[in-house]
Amino acid sequence: MEETNRQKKIGKVLQKELAEVLQEELRKSGNTGIILSVSKVKVAPDLSLAKAYLSIFPNKSAKPLLTELQNIKSQLKHKVALSVKNQLRKMPDLVLYLDDSLEYIENIEEAVKGKEDPIENPDLLDKRKKS
Repeated sequence: MEETNRQKKIGKVLQKELAEVLQEELRKSGNTGIILSVSKVKVAPDLSLAKAYLSIFPNKSAKPLLTELQNIKSQLKHKVALSVKNQLRKMPDLVLYLDDSLEYIENIEEAVKGKEDPIENPDLLDKRKKS
Protein backbone atom coordinates (compact mmCIF):
# COMPACT_ATOMS: atom_id res chain seq x y z
CA MET A 1 0.00 0.00 0.00
CA GLU A 2 1.42 3.36 -1.01
CA GLU A 3 1.89 6.17 1.48
CA THR A 4 -0.61 9.01 1.38
CA ASN A 5 0.53 12.61 0.98
CA ARG A 6 -0.22 13.23 4.64
CA GLN A 7 1.98 10.31 5.72
CA LYS A 8 4.80 11.57 3.47
CA LYS A 9 4.57 15.13 4.84
CA ILE A 10 4.57 13.96 8.45
CA GLY A 11 7.46 11.63 7.65
CA LYS A 12 9.53 14.50 6.22
CA VAL A 13 8.82 16.74 9.23
CA LEU A 14 9.77 13.96 11.65
CA GLN A 15 12.88 13.12 9.61
CA LYS A 16 14.15 16.71 9.78
CA GLU A 17 13.43 17.19 13.47
CA LEU A 18 14.71 13.77 14.52
CA ALA A 19 17.97 14.38 12.65
CA GLU A 20 18.47 17.66 14.51
CA VAL A 21 17.72 16.06 17.88
CA LEU A 22 20.08 13.13 17.19
CA GLN A 23 22.89 15.46 16.09
CA GLU A 24 22.45 17.44 19.29
CA GLU A 25 22.55 14.24 21.38
CA LEU A 26 25.76 13.14 19.63
CA ARG A 27 27.40 16.48 20.38
CA LYS A 28 26.31 16.36 24.04
CA SER A 29 27.56 12.83 24.57
CA GLY A 30 30.95 13.67 23.09
CA ASN A 31 30.83 11.05 20.34
CA THR A 32 33.21 12.41 17.72
CA GLY A 33 34.07 10.89 14.39
CA ILE A 34 30.55 9.52 13.90
CA ILE A 35 28.27 10.59 11.08
CA LEU A 36 24.59 9.95 11.75
CA SER A 37 21.73 10.73 9.39
CA VAL A 38 18.07 9.84 9.25
CA SER A 39 17.69 8.32 5.80
CA LYS A 40 13.93 7.78 5.89
CA VAL A 41 10.91 7.93 8.17
CA LYS A 42 7.85 5.85 7.32
CA VAL A 43 4.62 6.71 9.11
CA ALA A 44 1.84 4.16 9.64
CA PRO A 45 -1.54 4.89 8.00
CA ASP A 46 -3.15 5.61 11.39
CA LEU A 47 -0.23 7.95 12.25
CA SER A 48 0.47 6.08 15.50
CA LEU A 49 3.87 4.69 14.56
CA ALA A 50 6.92 6.17 12.84
CA LYS A 51 9.74 3.90 11.66
CA ALA A 52 13.00 5.85 11.45
CA TYR A 53 15.89 4.41 9.47
CA LEU A 54 19.29 5.64 10.67
CA SER A 55 22.46 5.59 8.62
CA ILE A 56 25.55 5.54 10.87
CA PHE A 57 29.14 5.81 9.70
CA PRO A 58 31.59 4.21 10.50
CA ASN A 59 29.85 0.86 10.46
CA LYS A 60 31.67 -0.61 13.46
CA SER A 61 30.02 1.89 15.81
CA ALA A 62 26.53 1.54 14.30
CA LYS A 63 25.05 -1.25 16.42
CA PRO A 64 26.29 0.01 19.82
CA LEU A 65 25.08 3.53 19.00
CA LEU A 66 21.68 2.24 17.85
CA THR A 67 21.33 0.30 21.13
CA GLU A 68 22.25 3.44 23.07
CA LEU A 69 19.68 5.49 21.15
CA GLN A 70 16.98 2.86 21.71
CA ASN A 71 17.62 3.11 25.45
CA ILE A 72 16.86 6.86 25.39
CA LYS A 73 14.05 6.61 22.82
CA SER A 74 11.45 8.15 25.14
CA GLN A 75 13.65 11.23 25.66
CA LEU A 76 14.19 11.52 21.89
CA LYS A 77 10.45 11.25 21.28
CA HIS A 78 9.79 13.97 23.86
CA LYS A 79 12.32 16.36 22.29
CA VAL A 80 10.96 15.77 18.79
CA ALA A 81 7.40 16.20 20.07
CA LEU A 82 8.30 19.58 21.56
CA SER A 83 9.74 20.80 18.28
CA VAL A 84 6.77 19.63 16.16
CA LYS A 85 4.01 20.51 18.62
CA ASN A 86 2.65 23.23 16.32
CA GLN A 87 2.50 20.86 13.34
CA LEU A 88 1.24 17.61 14.92
CA ARG A 89 -1.44 17.00 17.51
CA LYS A 90 -0.10 13.63 18.61
CA MET A 91 3.46 12.42 18.31
CA PRO A 92 3.72 8.91 16.82
CA ASP A 93 5.73 6.25 18.63
CA LEU A 94 9.28 5.98 17.32
CA VAL A 95 10.89 2.75 16.21
CA LEU A 96 14.56 3.03 15.29
CA TYR A 97 16.12 0.79 12.63
CA LEU A 98 19.61 0.61 11.22
CA ASP A 99 19.76 1.50 7.52
CA ASP A 100 22.53 -0.76 6.26
CA SER A 101 22.12 0.06 2.57
CA LEU A 102 25.57 1.71 2.40
CA GLU A 103 27.21 -1.42 3.80
CA TYR A 104 25.22 -3.55 1.36
CA ILE A 105 26.38 -1.45 -1.62
CA GLU A 106 29.96 -1.60 -0.37
CA ASN A 107 29.81 -5.40 -0.15
CA ILE A 108 28.43 -5.67 -3.69
CA GLU A 109 31.19 -3.42 -5.03
CA GLU A 110 33.86 -5.55 -3.36
CA ALA A 111 32.32 -8.74 -4.69
CA VAL A 112 32.10 -7.40 -8.24
CA LYS A 113 35.60 -5.96 -8.22
CA GLY A 114 37.22 -8.93 -6.58
CA LYS A 115 40.76 -8.64 -5.31
CA GLU A 116 42.20 -7.23 -8.52
CA ASP A 117 40.66 -4.31 -10.36
CA PRO A 118 40.67 -4.75 -14.18
CA ILE A 119 40.18 -1.01 -14.66
CA GLU A 120 43.43 -0.20 -12.90
CA ASN A 121 45.27 -3.19 -14.37
CA PRO A 122 43.95 -3.85 -17.92
CA ASP A 123 46.34 -6.82 -18.38
CA LEU A 124 43.93 -8.90 -16.30
CA LEU A 125 41.40 -9.00 -19.13
CA ASP A 126 42.04 -11.64 -21.79
CA LYS A 127 40.62 -9.49 -24.59
CA ARG A 128 43.04 -6.68 -23.85
CA LYS A 129 46.14 -8.84 -23.86
CA LYS A 130 48.10 -8.53 -27.04
CA SER A 131 49.14 -11.84 -28.52
